[in-house]
Amino acid sequence: MTQALYRKWRPRKWEQVVAQDHVVSTLRNAIKSDRVGHAYLFSGPRGTGKTTTARLLAKAVNCLSDDLANRPCDECKNCKAVNDGRFLDLIEIDAASNTSVEDVRDLRDKINFAPTDGKYKVYIIDEVHMLSTAAFNALLKTLEEPPPHAIFILATTEVHKIPATVLSRCQRHEFRRIPVMEIVKTLQGLCQDEKIEADEDALILIARQSTGALRDAISLLDQLSSTGQAITLELAQVVLGTATNQLVIDLIEAIEKNDHSGGLATIHRALDSGSDPRQYARQVVEYLRNLLLVRMGNEKQIEATKENKALMRQHSEKFDISVLMEWIGYFNDAINDLRTSWQPSLALEIAFAKSINTGHAEKRFEVNSEPPIRRDSERQVESKNIDIPRKVVEPVKEKPAVEENPKAEHVVSSPVSIPGEAISTQEILSVWNQIRAEVKQRRPQTEALLNSQRLVKVKDGVLILGFPSEVLRSKMENSENIEVTQRVIRGILNRDVPIECIVVGDKAGSSTLDTDVDPDGLVSTALNLGGKLVHKD
Repeated sequence: MTQALYRKWRPRKWEQVVAQDHVVSTLRNAIKSDRVGHAYLFSGPRGTGKTTTARLLAKAVNCLSDDLANRPCDECKNCKAVNDGRFLDLIEIDAASNTSVEDVRDLRDKINFAPTDGKYKVYIIDEVHMLSTAAFNALLKTLEEPPPHAIFILATTEVHKIPATVLSRCQRHEFRRIPVMEIVKTLQGLCQDEKIEADEDALILIARQSTGALRDAISLLDQLSSTGQAITLELAQVVLGTATNQLVIDLIEAIEKNDHSGGLATIHRALDSGSDPRQYARQVVEYLRNLLLVRMGNEKQIEATKENKALMRQHSEKFDISVLMEWIGYFNDAINDLRTSWQPSLALEIAFAKSINTGHAEKRFEVNSEPPIRRDSERQVESKNIDIPRKVVEPVKEKPAVEENPKAEHVVSSPVSIPGEAISTQEILSVWNQIRAEVKQRRPQTEALLNSQRLVKVKDGVLILGFPSEVLRSKMENSENIEVTQRVIRGILNRDVPIECIVVGDKAGSSTLDTDVDPDGLVSTALNLGGKLVHKD
């Protein structure tokens, strides 16, 4: 039977460990100075070299080379025995299948026996976080004071599940995800030795698919090499179920252009070509994340070709940071939703629809926005009968959508708000459902607060929102909630309206603010259910 590549090319010397220099240098110095600890904890993501490094440490402490700096030499009989899996003093335990306290007691009974071949008996306990609480308690004393000939190396991917009492008895080393280009460099050397033809673009795709786990990357390369063909980018995309980069770009451009049919067609074209829905969603998230990094001035963190970076710069200039963050959230949620969705494309379609609505609304508000007229900051709404703390929130000052350009021959002016004409309660109530619908698209939690209001009233040019409790009032006064509501009102009524939030009781709304519509009455109920006010002469 052919040996898997990740086992065949497992590092046998310290120099072969990839991208974990901070761990290797510490362990090599401990070997060189003959100051090896009795218990180690290796933690970090899967496939980053924890078990491999543990075996190298076991080889080093039992190596027969006279030069401590050269251990493991990989040439003496003990090193070769470890490589062949026949070194009796290296005991590997899978904690996932040996979780009980009886298993640990059995280990504790056997640990006092002297080593058979080497100087130390090395116990590697993999996935140690799977041990039960009783098993950890049984291990504690032995872990704290093992026999002089015993060394424990614990490995885990979930260090937060390890009891603090165990952590305090170990030297802890954190393994990190391996950078994409380090994985590509390793795969290129492996392909050269194995006589595998592979394009660099295909290796980059494999490295990204592995998400920092070198073992996963080598396994993917092994899978692709078994096809018997030269490993090209197209072959890698077909076998790994990834979509072409162009399909991701087409989807982003469909969102930008508000092209509903084109975006849905792109999604179905990607899935019909064999792309995995979750993988396609991951690729969209990765591309949007790259746009966010470019927008925030961190382009150096992006691993892409010059052409792709230039395209990302063009796209990033068209979208605001907040919009990109919302889109990333939508497609990231789709990745989780696709696990349980009965329809493979449903979660992607919903994420796309949310994104296109968010982007379209953002553009509309940018077009309709201009610096609001400054109002008197000391302005207060007169209310004699309600003695509660109140806060008038003025419209948020925003940049104009079109900046002045003295060199331009023609300047297109955007629609401006009308500050001089006071808004009425009837105007607000007649479009209140539309306001809530727009707010819901941009910030659902704000719409939920608006749904709980008991009073909508305009007095002295200020929109007064009444809530049944102080908790709801204080939540609504959050700057983000106020800002999104004001922007929606400005987009619909083309008017800048300050907002004040108050607490009202069952009858306080109509009795103290002289409202035109009783918030608890039939008219108000009809308006909240979708009705409209119709004025007849």
